[in-house]
Amino acid sequence: MGRIARLSPELANQIAAGEVVERPASAVKELVENAIDAGATRVSVSMEMGGKKVLRVEDDGIGMDPDDARLAIERHATSKIARAEDLEAIRTMGFRGEALPSIASVSHMTLRTRPRDADAGTEIRINGGTVAAVVDVGTPPGTIVEVADLFYNLPARRKFLKSDVAEATQVSRMMTLLALGYPEVGFSLTSGPRTLLRVPPVQRLDERFFQIYGDRPDLVRVFREGGGMTVVGYVAALSDDGPTRGAQQFFINRRIVKDRTIAHAILDAYARATARERSPEAHLFIEMPPDAVDVNVHPTKAEVRFRDQSLVHEVVRRAVADAIGTGPAPQLQLVAPTERQWAPQTATLPSLLGSLAPVESRGGATFGLGPQPPDPWDTPAATVAPFEPLKQVSPAPASEIVVPAGAAGRPTGALAELTVKPLTPLGQFRHTFIIAVDDDGVAVIDQHVAHERVLYERIMARLTEGTMESQRLLTPLVLDLPPDARDVLLARVQELHQCGFDVDEFGPASVKVTAMPVLLSADQAAAAVRALAEDLEGLGGKAAVHDQLRQMAATMACHAAVKANDPLTYEKMVHILDELRRTAYSTVCPHGRPVMLRLSRREIEKNFQRI
Repeated sequence: MGRIARLSPELANQIAAGEVVERPASAVKELVENAIDAGATRVSVSMEMGGKKVLRVEDDGIGMDPDDARLAIERHATSKIARAEDLEAIRTMGFRGEALPSIASVSHMTLRTRPRDADAGTEIRINGGTVAAVVDVGTPPGTIVEVADLFYNLPARRKFLKSDVAEATQVSRMMTLLALGYPEVGFSLTSGPRTLLRVPPVQRLDERFFQIYGDRPDLVRVFREGGGMTVVGYVAALSDDGPTRGAQQFFINRRIVKDRTIAHAILDAYARATARERSPEAHLFIEMPPDAVDVNVHPTKAEVRFRDQSLVHEVVRRAVADAIGTGPAPQLQLVAPTERQWAPQTATLPSLLGSLAPVESRGGATFGLGPQPPDPWDTPAATVAPFEPLKQVSPAPASEIVVPAGAAGRPTGALAELTVKPLTPLGQFRHTFIIAVDDDGVAVIDQHVAHERVLYERIMARLTEGTMESQRLLTPLVLDLPPDARDVLLARVQELHQCGFDVDEFGPASVKVTAMPVLLSADQAAAAVRALAEDLEGLGGKAAVHDQLRQMAATMACHAAVKANDPLTYEKMVHILDELRRTAYSTVCPHGRPVMLRLSRREIEKNFQRI
């Protein structure tokens, strides 16, 4: 007898189910996505023991007649595709016809469904993939799927499930992501007697975001169109007090995905703005033509493949760079959404972005790509403070504010063409902070941090162009360094040369600097080389060259910038503020420290009870 035998249908289904259903949260994702595809405006999920004992998903979608209900539990039975060409433009969440039969093969599953125009519904009970009964029942319009004893017939799989609390947490996280992707659908999640999530339908993404996360002043908005794509969402603002790592959630045409291209684009945008290593919090929603993305590359549809990966990377990177560079510092006010009833909506609901041109109807909601409004968030830019406002301002003694002579007039010429309003300096506070005003209020600028940002971008521009100016030293600088610091510098001689330094080995415990950048004095160059040894060691030997150059540029800018307690002339203050306006990321220094604090005109008037 031969060694190879055909697997039984039951065993084949159980093996296939392992690709689609990894845990209760996987089953919830598949069932809720089916409900969304069915045009549901309300989806309720309940569970016991983290979903291991019971999972129940109820929706008010279009429902199924008896024939469709019987076909729905068969493998690869679907209403969403019919030809191979349909795979090139998937517009639905599900399309393979795997979810229901896969879940049914590893559980006791009950399916109840009724179309809105039918007098009675259909109930199908399946045990381990085998149909036990098909009967007519009274049930509300829509579909109810109840999954009991998940993996009861696969004890090896069941024993790898986590605790009830851990599995419930995964279900809650999945429901949160689904709710973010579909703000026009109401969602609820209960675990036993506890309500874990309840969000009524709303009209816009920012309303749904507020429902779930509340007011998040540490995030800035993202919006960009390009290459046939629209990118909206929220990312962490640049600041020195925020976490270096945060949750990242990506949606492609409202499908929850994990994608390295998008993640790298975000990291790249932050790396160009600051030398501080960050993996920031990000919630990005990307709309693109369905034929530009292949969603049929992963069993659970968790990964996608882009037709033009480099284009997606560049559009996302620029979208995030715009948000953290020209957007406000952590200052985003979201209006609490108006509560709505959970009755099915009869009017056509807006898509995620608010005004997409309809290309295909799916259960009352319209989706697609078309002419976009200038800002889908409907938030006038004037209502967002350009910098984090000061909560309290203590009056300073007049003697501590130095106003230089000749403080008159505003910058003119090319600067007048910039979109950012110019600031007029009034003087220094403790020879450390520049006090300036414009029509919007009063600003307090850290002179060292502001000048550091200006110099950093100037240095990076010269490094990119290959025009970094260097000067030879008549008397070389000899620096004694610890062995590890010395080795770090000697391992990066080429990169140091690009930055204007010529560094050579000089004995067993020293290095010799024979050239330095023209923007540094000898003392500054010595301090910068010592700092570079420490900073580059922390960066790691395998860091990419551009990462090393960014770190070098940040260190050089820090040592070349004006310091705290340095008196500044009026002309110097004007120069720093004007150059700051020209930078791409004027809110933070390369190391993430804030540049400026704002006291708006409205806040001043409010404190003096003028409004």
